[in-house]
Amino acid sequence: MSAYIHHSDCLLHDMGSGHPERPARVIAIEEQIRVAKLMDLLHRYEAPLATQEQLARVHNKEYIDTVLTFQGDYTYLDPDTLLTAQTPQAALRAAGALVHATDLVLTDQHKIAFCNVRPPGHHALSDRAMGFCFFNNVAVGAAHAIEKYGLKRVAILDFDVHHGNGTEEIFRSNPKVMLCSTFQHPFYPGSGADTTSDHIINVPLAAGTGGVEFREAVTEYWLPALDEFEPQLVFISAGFDAHQADDISYVNLLETDYTWITQKAVAIANEYAEGRIISTLEGGYELQSLSNSVVAHLKVLLNDLVISSVFC
Repeated sequence: MSAYIHHSDCLLHDMGSGHPERPARVIAIEEQIRVAKLMDLLHRYEAPLATQEQLARVHNKEYIDTVLTFQGDYTYLDPDTLLTAQTPQAALRAAGALVHATDLVLTDQHKIAFCNVRPPGHHALSDRAMGFCFFNNVAVGAAHAIEKYGLKRVAILDFDVHHGNGTEEIFRSNPKVMLCSTFQHPFYPGSGADTTSDHIINVPLAAGTGGVEFREAVTEYWLPALDEFEPQLVFISAGFDAHQADDISYVNLLETDYTWITQKAVAIANEYAEGRIISTLEGGYELQSLSNSVVAHLKVLLNDLVISSVFC
């Protein structure tokens, strides 16, 4: 079985009616996983609370304290990112999920882990919240893999429609982490297109990009870099807001494209990382396309188990 990590505390963070990053996202995903009859193939774990030591590997102390000691009703940390009294508990669970997933995978209890958690993380910088994100969950997981388990080469694959600027900022000077990112550009947060680095592989996509161009970009830029890097562990910042039905962006991917990119991630993990993959939810705001895309993603990650269940 593969690991499925969640916690009901992730529902506590609520930035108000009409905000796209809402508790209904993780609920819709879990419901669709059950409809697709995949939950029986997953070992469910509750996300622990991340410790301040784990957060401090990627965030500075002053910023951690700003989030964790907040005692008011709410305050805006940026125009899109509302810190409420319940946010710290949810954010600690989301980051803790990645730590727990890393422990499960690197102690050989599972090869695959999926974290259905929120708030998302890839925009969170070392010293501030941004773009719905408070702690950079995938960065916390990657730093844990390096610090606790001594990994030398960790890959983060980010196909969210927005550039993972926080992840890039945190690991810009750390060649132990290769970040591969596709994102609409020019678009929020406006970064990434000018990055030059051997271990930050950014591929801007124009508005209107579809699956063919997306696959060509990954094939031309991501895959050769990953083959050269030979990652020991693969993380996925799994954002599904580039879907055609998600009106937050102007990229036109479909479930079949998420199936394809997940297949490529699995191939890289099988070749170099003993099949070890940790995927965590980032964006995706139209609930039906989000939940369907996550199921398509999971079916690839669980491929052997899905096939076995069909023929049992």
